[in-house]
Amino acid sequence: MLNVQHSARAGPACRSRATARKLCVSVSAAGSTYGNNFRVTTFGESHGKGVGCVIDGVPPRLAITEDEIQLELDRRKPGQSIITTPRKEDDIAEILSGVVDGVTLGTPIAIVVRNKDQKSQDYSEMSVAYRPSHADATYDFKYGIRAVAGGGRSSARETIGRVAAGAVAKKLLKVIGDTEILAYVSKVRDIGCAVDNSSFSLEDVESNIVRCPDQAAAVKMIDAINEVRTRGESCGGEVTCVVRRCPKGLGAPVFDKLEAELAKAMLSLPATKGFEIGSGFAGAAMLGSEHNDEFYIDEQGRVRTRTNRSGGVQGGLSNGEDIVIRVAFKPTSTIGIKQNTVTRDGQETELRARGRHDPCVVPRAVPMVESMVALVLADQLLQHYAQCELLPRDGAVGADPTVTRQFAQHRA
Repeated sequence: MLNVQHSARAGPACRSRATARKLCVSVSAAGSTYGNNFRVTTFGESHGKGVGCVIDGVPPRLAITEDEIQLELDRRKPGQSIITTPRKEDDIAEILSGVVDGVTLGTPIAIVVRNKDQKSQDYSEMSVAYRPSHADATYDFKYGIRAVAGGGRSSARETIGRVAAGAVAKKLLKVIGDTEILAYVSKVRDIGCAVDNSSFSLEDVESNIVRCPDQAAAVKMIDAINEVRTRGESCGGEVTCVVRRCPKGLGAPVFDKLEAELAKAMLSLPATKGFEIGSGFAGAAMLGSEHNDEFYIDEQGRVRTRTNRSGGVQGGLSNGEDIVIRVAFKPTSTIGIKQNTVTRDGQETELRARGRHDPCVVPRAVPMVESMVALVLADQLLQHYAQCELLPRDGAVGADPTVTRQFAQHRA
């Protein structure tokens, strides 16, 4: 947020000898906070003392433990297998505030993870020359200074804070609506898979190191990643995320549509380059009669759709069907092949990057995608409840009784 004020009375930082009126500019946010009601701020650099998050807006009396957070962090930590970065970090979560005896207080929750396996000397060349397609150059363009080792805030290590906060958001969504958020690797390079989005489980996802429930496709994906890894190369892929039993009505019209919030959240993750929901770009080739999701009333009296090309969101609001999104990740920028680049002082040169990096980011991106989806939904859940669930509906919801019931047990 940028605040601009004109004032004849100001402190020394804003005084001008030329005029009694002056322009005061203050920056109150700088891109490290997400959410309005369920607010998360992440902090820390890749090779600093630690990384983590501060979560504000978590309702009191929610049961959450360090072990539950650790389960999610263990899924994204480095050194998991031969197809991930060899950096060894335990990524142990410490809850510093906001939780007592495993229950939230309603006050800010601070979580920190200490960095231990830093090798800053691996980045000496990058202090002089920019890695192609990495954030080295753009951080210099913007700030004029950067944390060279590990990429600083541009490193995927920043996502530790997101995953820790996502664990809390997942727990809240589970308690309120029995909502389940599961993601998996759906493509590596040109290798796709066949997965039933309505029935795959967490156990299916975690059954192999590439996190693809299709076992035959997983073998091919692992081989593809190993092939580029041994050549000092990298490759990209796609992650599909499915939300089951999402409360109806989450999101807001116009600028804050649920798919718009999801798109922003997904594209804020490192290495992301594309986002689709439901039919995505394929829907552009369909006719209206082919794409429309027809409504019907199921045996429980609920309004349902026979198809789900909308991906669980219509008019910017969740309709209760599974939310299905896909996120595209580019190849990792840091590779072991010599490339042309320039130095900070504007000289053309060559660079062979060192350091420890994932040859393909998508296996470890799975919990990151789930966490960002959870943060979006938790934020929208609190907003929806505050605006729409305080007063009785009294028949204003038409034929669908589940809308009136979805928060009734908690209100009671």
